[in-house]
Amino acid sequence: MAVIVQIFLQNILPLFFLIGLGFVLDRRFNLQITTLTKINFYLFVPSFTFVNLYTTDIRLDAVKAFIITLLILVTNYGLSFVLAKIRKYPKSLTYAFQNSVIFYNSGNIGIPLVTLVFSTGIYLAGDDAPYLTLALSIQVMILVVQNVSVNTFGFFNAGRASLSIRQALVNVLKMPTVYMVPLAFLLKLVPYDIRVLPIWPVLNYARNGLVPIALLSLGIQLSKSQLKLDNRDVYLAIFTRLVIGPVLALLFIWLFQMEGIPAQVVFISASVPTAVNTALIAVENDNHPDFATQVVIMTTILSSLTMTGVIYLSNILFPVI
Repeated sequence: MAVIVQIFLQNILPLFFLIGLGFVLDRRFNLQITTLTKINFYLFVPSFTFVNLYTTDIRLDAVKAFIITLLILVTNYGLSFVLAKIRKYPKSLTYAFQNSVIFYNSGNIGIPLVTLVFSTGIYLAGDDAPYLTLALSIQVMILVVQNVSVNTFGFFNAGRASLSIRQALVNVLKMPTVYMVPLAFLLKLVPYDIRVLPIWPVLNYARNGLVPIALLSLGIQLSKSQLKLDNRDVYLAIFTRLVIGPVLALLFIWLFQMEGIPAQVVFISASVPTAVNTALIAVENDNHPDFATQVVIMTTILSSLTMTGVIYLSNILFPVI
């Protein structure tokens, strides 16, 4: 029990402090959430994706994590499609439901969570965190899949509820993250280190802004939303994301025979709540923003319990040898 409490206090609670700060600031100053979403989508997310991809060494475990994350995404898409058909959702709600299940918070909760988990407690060796670099390299590959897909297919999915397929695709192509991924891989092949250029500190500053701004944005969105506890569709999305999500990850981890730190990261990352961006995208495209925001709110709150349990289980199922 002491271990679970320690995990909660060290790894989960700090994230909620920033979310709570965003909530309080909005109640005091009535902040504009759309301004923060624009900053997030057009500056922080592409900078974070580019810098982390450019600086991460691609190893076999990272490739496996990339493939597993793709498989989880595809499986969740199929599962959410079937559930939406069973529930007889209209198309617009089907797209919102799919986004809430498919896309999880691998960036603004996943990255700080993995950083906290592998730089505290049992993972410390003296003053060092020897597993942190490996853990973050795995998380970055998960982040690439999730970030690129939520900023492409996520936008397309939400946009086609009210726009033509052509216009939805045009909106996707306006997202800079779409271009940052191939650019990072291309520049890795060039025999020149771009980190010596003056633009690199700028990208680093922008990269570091993603987590606090995204968590503050979530708190602000929570402040502006009315929490309704009688929506069964919200609870279905919550169960699918927080319970079925980690179970799917576990099955694919065993299928690909991952072990140790990489397996722990994939398992832990799959337990995080619905991506904040799904609510921001829903607001941007007017695609059931209340539903999307409620799912983000509830999965974020309840994930404080489920993530704690998954972190505890990851140490048991995939011990570091």
